Amino acid sequence: MSSNSTPIHPHRFAEAIQDLPLSNLHFKAAELRNSIAHLHSSNQQLQLFADEGDHDCAEAIKENMEVMDRMENRIVLLKVEVERRGYPWSDEEPRKANGEANGDREVNRRHVHRNTPQGAVDGPESNGLHGGRLGDEELSRRLREQLDEAGSEDEAGVHL
Repeated sequence: MSSNSTPIHPHRFAEAIQDLPLSNLHFKAAELRNSIAHLHSSNQQLQLFADEGDHDCAEAIKENMEVMDRMENRIVLLKVEVERRGYPWSDEEPRKANGEANGDREVNRRHVHRNTPQGAVDGPESNGLHGGRLGDEELSRRLREQLDEAGSEDEAGVHL
């Protein structure tokens, strides 16, 4: 690793993402997955030289593995934050037309149990979820709850 930079501590990363909009959390996860894919590809290319005895390439592979592990941990922290807000998380990456995610690479990810809200639309991917969307009844119920809470707090009118 470069002696000029130190990675942000996971606790500080978790604190920093608390104020981000939901869409930014998903974007950051996609960005991290993309970076992992590039590091994985680099490692495959470096491995040829490391196998021939190039110690610098072997060291670079080791450093890349450490970076990928930190990135995976950040993805887990993003997942925890999304679910803390009551939204579902999908470990699946968007699929390309040929059915592959991020090209032809495979990254070994930790399986994390999904905690999904009731009323989510049933789908093939994850415990009753289909793309992270709520069904009409669940969405309607949640909106009524929010309106009831807002109405009980301030009867003076609607505030946008």
